[in-house]
Amino acid sequence: MTDHRWVSKPGRIREDRRFVRGAGRYVADITPPGTLHIGLVTSPHPHARITAIDATEALALEGVVTVLTGAELAKETDPLRQYLDLEGVDWRPLAVEQTRYAGEWIAAVVATSRAVAEDGADLVVVDYDPLPAVLDPERAMEPDAPLVHPDQGTNVMTHREFTWGAVAEAFAGAEHTVRTRVRWNRNSTVPLETFGVVASWDPDRDLLDLWASIQMPQFPDQLASALRIPGNQVRVHFDVDVGGSYGVKRGIKHAVLAGHLSRLLRRPVKFIEDRAENMHGGDFHGPDRIFEVELAFTGDGEFTGIRITVIDDEGAYPGRSPLQLAKPIGAIVGPYRIPVAAYTATAVTTNKTGQVAVRGFGQAPTNYAIESAVDAAARVLGMDRFALRRRNFIRPEQFPYRIPSGTEYDSGDYPAVLDKAIALAELPELVHRRDAIRAGGKLAGIGVATCLEPGGGNAIFENIMNSGNDKTTFPEACRLRVDGAGAVTAVVSLSSAGQSHDTMVATLVGEELGRDPATIAVVRADSLTGLPSQSPVGSRMTIVLGAAIRGAADELKAALRRIAAHNLAVDEDELDYDDGDFTVRADPARRLGWQELVAIAHRKQHLMPRGMQPGLEVVHVAHTPRSGKLTSPDGRVQLYPCYSFETHVVLAVLDPGTGRIDLDEYYLAHDCGTVINPDVVRGMVYGGTAHGIGVALYEQFAFSEEGQPLTQSFMDYLLPSAHEVPHIVDTEHCTPSPYTTLGQKGAGEAGYMGAPAAVASAVNDALAPTGAPPITSLPIKPSDVWHALHDSLETP
Repeated sequence: MTDHRWVSKPGRIREDRRFVRGAGRYVADITPPGTLHIGLVTSPHPHARITAIDATEALALEGVVTVLTGAELAKETDPLRQYLDLEGVDWRPLAVEQTRYAGEWIAAVVATSRAVAEDGADLVVVDYDPLPAVLDPERAMEPDAPLVHPDQGTNVMTHREFTWGAVAEAFAGAEHTVRTRVRWNRNSTVPLETFGVVASWDPDRDLLDLWASIQMPQFPDQLASALRIPGNQVRVHFDVDVGGSYGVKRGIKHAVLAGHLSRLLRRPVKFIEDRAENMHGGDFHGPDRIFEVELAFTGDGEFTGIRITVIDDEGAYPGRSPLQLAKPIGAIVGPYRIPVAAYTATAVTTNKTGQVAVRGFGQAPTNYAIESAVDAAARVLGMDRFALRRRNFIRPEQFPYRIPSGTEYDSGDYPAVLDKAIALAELPELVHRRDAIRAGGKLAGIGVATCLEPGGGNAIFENIMNSGNDKTTFPEACRLRVDGAGAVTAVVSLSSAGQSHDTMVATLVGEELGRDPATIAVVRADSLTGLPSQSPVGSRMTIVLGAAIRGAADELKAALRRIAAHNLAVDEDELDYDDGDFTVRADPARRLGWQELVAIAHRKQHLMPRGMQPGLEVVHVAHTPRSGKLTSPDGRVQLYPCYSFETHVVLAVLDPGTGRIDLDEYYLAHDCGTVINPDVVRGMVYGGTAHGIGVALYEQFAFSEEGQPLTQSFMDYLLPSAHEVPHIVDTEHCTPSPYTTLGQKGAGEAGYMGAPAAVASAVNDALAPTGAPPITSLPIKPSDVWHALHDSLETP
């Protein structure tokens, strides 16, 4: 559907070969000679004062080298970075004086093997004085609630209120309003690979080499800062594979701990989380939110205003997670024409595991809340849910479209995507099938969700949540090098977290230069030899790194053009570029080919333009598109440059006797602008949808009333398998973005953006004929369905 040569065309995914052959290289595969291993002593209490630590028996165990406590580590390192200004809240790898959640790391035992380190950790004796704990975020906001961080004086980390337009007047004059309260319970991505790190300090060069399974912006900078060493003494290697991330592979406390121990002991130090450590103490839990959404609308279904209030439970240490509360500002009205909006966001600390950014930086919970309110409005009006959405969609001719909060959506055709999903699902037949299942004694429902995926993540959300942070760009860089034989190498400096970056980079470089992507090498430089990268977060690589690739290709072609013009004795603007060759526009027979130009650049000084340096190597660093401005006082800002869109249609079947939910059919239409590689995008859509199904029906990190984690293994934390994920039928639509190099938008968070809302919509449609109220908390468990049915029967 495009006139591109390689972009949007099916092509080999170059990463697949090594993964299918088992030739991936992960952190666990890296063990330098003499490596020591870390075992952890963790807290059994959600909140307690640490009164004594006795490591005598552990140190006497053969193979144990040392035991490090939080107090000792704190003397030699600085607290880990938090993005809010929080007096009295220090986040460190090991607890100091107090432990604030069950599973928090208390001490590190270092030994010659992981098994010995674990045995040593069992021998460390810690005395605790238990303190009151708070687990519920709404309770944490009350004046008499136990304080997680007493020196802060409050459990409220931040509270922001925004109003855009005459919101109060819109609600006062509305013919109808609905208020919907929904809960997105704590879950995460649970990647196949837990977090791993290997640190090796070279005392002769004063250099820390570090390999880690990371997906985190500014990781080398924060590591150096916490270790109190210059940035040029930290070399983070990005040429390792990451066994799944989707945002959660932060691991800064793991790396600081390992890095400090390596410097202390002058030996390589390795730490690979086991699954229990990962699940309850690894600081990788996702959003834990309570939403209230109010929607105002007319009698014929036109939306006139929206209010969103959210409380986010950050756990014991907020880190970067409160910044996610800024993301809804960039899509506060979803895909709908809503003229005024208000948003109130509160971040609260509790005695739970810390939170991080999970796939979509918190947008999927907001989409679920908005879509729940839209379904509630349809129930009030007795209106078809598909028709209500269509009525309120931003129309194609209105793009670029500025929403009340100041962000401008770049492009879209939401009705066309909805139509494709309806056609794909054969909706009339799907309705007939639903009704036939109902007639057979089971409950069945059709769910729909129409959701945005902001892409090209910028840093401006840091400024929204903390005005003292004046960062306004998230740059990416690409180095292009052409060797003496004409082969092209692209050098990037970011970790691979499963998004097929090698394929993407080679395809884009090939398209820009007119060279076959199969001939282009892609190399991942380390943090000292590479250029700035903010890591693959925010569905941003094709957008921002794509801009860097375009810039580098243009600079390379400019150098070649100069050489060609000099040798063909014409002005540069008289030349045309054609797959590496330059021809004289007025006389196409006069040309210089790629190999000739490369040979001149590398070996033939006598044919080079005066003053031009030899060789062909360029670097380009690109800003995030549409970035560079700080937030206005009322919160208006261009938050993300690009907006993808997706429509989900799903058929759910419920067993009224057991409450079991089965997803029978699943259809999805998706628009991420120009697709770079169709198979890569399809994989992201499928994987994201499966992840969203897990959120909707299975996945939750639960805690007892006493603050103990109840989901410490896959016996307790349920994941959807191939049996629970139905066959997904998908189709693509393309509305190119006018702000990117080839019209591409983000796709790394696709599927996940709408799946939870769509599945919830289907379950509630199945319950509707029974008179049971909608279920408004995810995940929806069989017990929730059973109670909804039976409680409604018992209600007089």
